[in-house]
Amino acid sequence: MFVVTLNRARLRQIGVGAMCCAVVVCSALLGRYISTRTVEAAAGAAGQKARIETAQDIQTWFTGYGIEVDGASITADKVKIPRKWDDSFSAFNTVVGQSGLDLERYKGKTVEKWQALIPSASTGEESCYGVLLVYKKKPVGAYLLAKPSGLVTGLGDAQAAMAEAAASAEQAAAAAEQPAAADPGEPVQETSGEPEVYEESTAPYTDLPLDLEGYPVE
Repeated sequence: MFVVTLNRARLRQIGVGAMCCAVVVCSALLGRYISTRTVEAAAGAAGQKARIETAQDIQTWFTGYGIEVDGASITADKVKIPRKWDDSFSAFNTVVGQSGLDLERYKGKTVEKWQALIPSASTGEESCYGVLLVYKKKPVGAYLLAKPSGLVTGLGDAQAAMAEAAASAEQAAAAAEQPAAADPGEPVQETSGEPEVYEESTAPYTDLPLDLEGYPVE
C-alpha cells in the first residue's frame, strides 16, 4: 500500500488547480448555453421587428428560425384572441412564447392568422403548418400546427426535433456509404480479367532429334 503525505502548501496548490479546472469547464458549458440562447434571442428580436404584409414576408420570417415553408401553400384568415383565458389557452400562450412572442397584450383583439405548409416536417398521414399571428402588420404569435391531429408545437421544440432528425439522417447516409465487408468464410478468387493463354514452347527445333529429311522427331 502506498501512503502519500502532502503538506498544506501542496494541498493549496491542488485545490487551486482543481478550482481552475472547474471554472474552465463551467465557463465552457455556460458559454455554449449563452451562445444558444443568444441565437434564439436574436431570431426572436428580429422576428418581433419584422413587418408582415405578403406571403414572401411569411417565408422570410420562418426562414429566420431555420424553418422552410412552401410559399405556394400560404393562406391568411382572421381569428380573435379571447379576452378571458382558461388554463388551456394560457398553456397555449406558453407554447407561443418559444418564438419570443406573447399574446397577453392582444386579448380581445382580432388578428391575422397566416398558415404555411412545412414539407420537411410533414408525412403521409400528418401535414405540419407554420402559423404566424399578425396584428397591424406586426408578428404577435407563432407556433406549428399538425393536421388533422391538431397538435400544437412551439418553435423551439420544433427546431430541436428537426435538428435531431437531420443528424439521424446524416448518420444513416454515412453508414449506407460504407462498403460491406467481405465474408471471411467465402474464398476470394482473383482474376486479371483476361482469358487464359497457353504459352507455346520456345525451344528451337534444333534441340530436338531430326529424321533423315530434316524434320524434328518427338
